[in-house]
Amino acid sequence: MKLGFLIFKNADKVRPFGIEKIWKTQDDIESDKIEQSLRDSLMVMRKRREEKVLTGQADNFGSDFLGSLLRVHHDADKKNRISLDDVIDECKVFFLAGHETTSSLLSWTFLLLAIHTDWQDKARKEVLELFGQENPTAEGLPRLKTASMIINEALRLYGPVASLVRRVARKVRVGKYVLPANMELQISPLALHRNPEIWGEDAHLFKPERFAEGIATATRNNPMAFLPFGYGPRTCVGLNFANNEVKIALSMILQRYKFTLSPSYIHSPLSLVTIRPQHGVQIMLQKL
Repeated sequence: MKLGFLIFKNADKVRPFGIEKIWKTQDDIESDKIEQSLRDSLMVMRKRREEKVLTGQADNFGSDFLGSLLRVHHDADKKNRISLDDVIDECKVFFLAGHETTSSLLSWTFLLLAIHTDWQDKARKEVLELFGQENPTAEGLPRLKTASMIINEALRLYGPVASLVRRVARKVRVGKYVLPANMELQISPLALHRNPEIWGEDAHLFKPERFAEGIATATRNNPMAFLPFGYGPRTCVGLNFANNEVKIALSMILQRYKFTLSPSYIHSPLSLVTIRPQHGVQIMLQKL
């Protein structure tokens, strides 16, 4: 997480080409140390699993994400193998993209439900009707219609990703603008998600009922108006994974607690890797 913050902090800083080779800032030095620490940790895990396979203590590298990567790293066909650097980079991306974004979405979802307790009650009723006091099931998650509406509205108002970057593949005309090849575009989901021309004059309000008939109806058949996970071939591969994670966590808490917003909460969204609550989200739990 610290490495992600340092990358984000320095993303827009411009320095003379090549100067980082002869002079490093404090952030550069700290980033190098964290990078080496991450690499060392993953190398220890990788070596431990490889030794178990080599000594016959295990017949595979594990069924988790790291195990899958190591299996491809050791593929019998050299053409299919990925390098050790690829294994390490994939693990870092999976943690940052798979943990930080979902954590941010959960925080904002609980904030909104702590304020709008009527929707919290509707979501709890749905969860209890589907699962009772049992843990959520894979079969039941797609049937959480109210929870889906709430999550989509939380993604609209406080989507984890503040900006999408895309490069123009070839010269193209967009309306009255001509975009040259290789031009880099910054697309702001936040601006689109709160645009009253798309969502109406109440675009800034929490109204999950917008999504009662699905995303297409909510966006007036303009899917590009809702971009919490990007769109097209570059849509985030973790879309369904993140949605299910949030539904599971939300369901399990709704089964056990009612919650309201603490008077100590300070509303201060901060764009740092993701859109996150700068001072956290303080809520008060009441056990059911």
